[in-house]
Formats: sequence, structure tokens, C-alpha cells
Amino acid sequence: MMHDSNFEEIVAKANKVFLDNHKPVTWFGRCIFLSWYCDVGTCQFCFRSTIKHKIRHAKNAKRTIASILTDAVIGKNLGWRIEFLTGGYRIFSFEELVDIAKKVSEVYGHKIWINLGVLDKEQLDQIKPYVEGICASIETADPELHDRICPDKPIEPYSEMLNAAKEMGFKTSITIVIGLGEKKEDFEKLAEFIEKHKLDRITFYALKPVKGTPYSESPEPEKYAWWVAQTRIRFPTLEIMAGLTPKRSSDYAGLLLRAGANALTKFPAVQRFGSEQAKDIERQAEEEGRQFEGSLTDMPDVDWGVEVERLPFEEALKAKIKEKLDQYIIKMVSNK
Repeated sequence: MMHDSNFEEIVAKANKVFLDNHKPVTWFGRCIFLSWYCDVGTCQFCFRSTIKHKIRHAKNAKRTIASILTDAVIGKNLGWRIEFLTGGYRIFSFEELVDIAKKVSEVYGHKIWINLGVLDKEQLDQIKPYVEGICASIETADPELHDRICPDKPIEPYSEMLNAAKEMGFKTSITIVIGLGEKKEDFEKLAEFIEKHKLDRITFYALKPVKGTPYSESPEPEKYAWWVAQTRIRFPTLEIMAGLTPKRSSDYAGLLLRAGANALTKFPAVQRFGSEQAKDIERQAEEEGRQFEGSLTDMPDVDWGVEVERLPFEEALKAKIKEKLDQYIIKMVSNK
């Protein structure tokens, strides 16, 4: 347990700053993974760095387009916002990524966010018709810690991409993992990074220890929430997303919202739809005075076949999406 004599005061201040600058609502941000394989695969904390993972997920282990779009159809109808498209760094060709972004944006009816590695200006320009925001997986803003933990994923190319994206009119964001060895004094480095790049959003995650990596413990909820709260206090209008660790989501969903997070992410919402954990997340949001947009527990009254038929896709692709939808919906309903 993290013992900070003024922790509650910090959280209370962050909550007031949030309420002074944002509506009292929250939502679930759905990350849509394109693949679970990563060509970098050397970030010390990540499950993709383990030998077991590399054996299970070969380089051609991509999700089908139908599966990706099924994820999007479900998310749209349940009121989940797309946090970003992610996963499979260097696995898809860029032309494939553009097509996927286009199709997912067509499902949602608006531009989306992506977190797909380093893109140059030409690539950013090509994907711009379908993408609103660019996210960079920085993981930690401490350069020395970053170089040690992510030896093959330097910060500078991401920094350059964020600057270029901002100049081109994109919104920008980063992901930060708490529990990698950062110290409180490192917050100033994070604040400087946010200010330097004029970020619109930040997504925090609590480290989830993976067997086969050097890490064995998640940060205590209070330590995690401290970073969220300090960020909210320093940046009143910044959009802050906070990831949940599924086994402990019922411990601190409310705390993260009280600490100033706009919304929650990194919860297996399809696999655990309607579960007690999902109900608890919604309950804690209500207890914190937040209206939960969308649902993690109630299936909407929609005709899924009609929803798919409305999409501007080939009939063969729509047939595959319908088939996948049946599989997903059966699983989701069985959780309740």
C-alpha cells in the first residue's frame, strides 16, 4: 500500500479540477487489436517479449478483417468509443492499415484514433481521411528508464511523429505504463513531454505482470491514481484515459474516475460483458457521480443483421461479419 499523507487531498483536488472543466460523464474506450504479434518484441514488461508468446503468435498471426469489423460493429452499438486501433507493429502493410482504418471509420461514421507505430508524414497524409488522432506508445517519459525497458523502440521517432501529426491537424496522445520503476519526481518529465507536444489525450495503464518478464507486481491502486490525479491537476482540459487490470477492476475503477480520469479502458468488455466485474465498473461510475455512456452490461435492442447490411462493404465481407457477430453475441449473452 502506498502511504501518502496527502493522497486524499490530491485526489479531491483533481476531482474538483475535473468537474470544473468536464461534464460528469464517463465511457468505455475499446482498443481494437489487429494482431497480437509484435515485430519489435523486446519491451521488457510486455507479454509479446516472452518466448511463449512468440511461439504462439507467428508473424502471420493477423486477425481477419471480418473479426476486426465485428469488434467495431459491437462497440458502436454498445456505445463504446474506439480508444484506438493497435497491435501488430510492422505486421500489416501500410496499405492494409489504411484500408482497415477506412472500414472501421465507416462502421462508426466518423474518424478514429490509431496507435500503429511510427508513421512518416507521407503515411500520415494517406491515412488522414479516416483518422482523427495519432497515439504513440511512449510507456515512460524518463529517457533512461525507457532506453533500458524498450531498447529497440526509441522515443525520438515517436516524438517526431507527434510533432508532425500536430502540424498536420491531427489530435495526439501517448500511452504511459505505471509500475515500470518510475519515481514521483519523474512526473515533471512527463509534464514536460505533454507540454512540448501539446497533447490532447493521455492513456495510463497499470503494469500487469507477465510470467517470463522481469516484473512480478502491479502498482498499488493509490500509486497508479496518484499519477492520474497529478496529471489532471497540471492539465485541467487534457483527456485522460485510465486502463483497468481485469482481476482488480472492481478495486479502483471509481478511484481512477475520482482522480480525474475522463474514462476507462483495457477491460475485456466482450469476454466479460454482463459479468459482475462489468456491473461493478458501472456501479462505481454512478457512485462517483458520472453518467456512464454506453453499457458493459445491457445488450442493445438492435437487429444485428440490419446493422451489417447498412455498411458499405462487399456482400462476401458482410456475410463473414454476420457469422462472426453470431459467435460474439452468443458468448456475450452467456456471460450474463
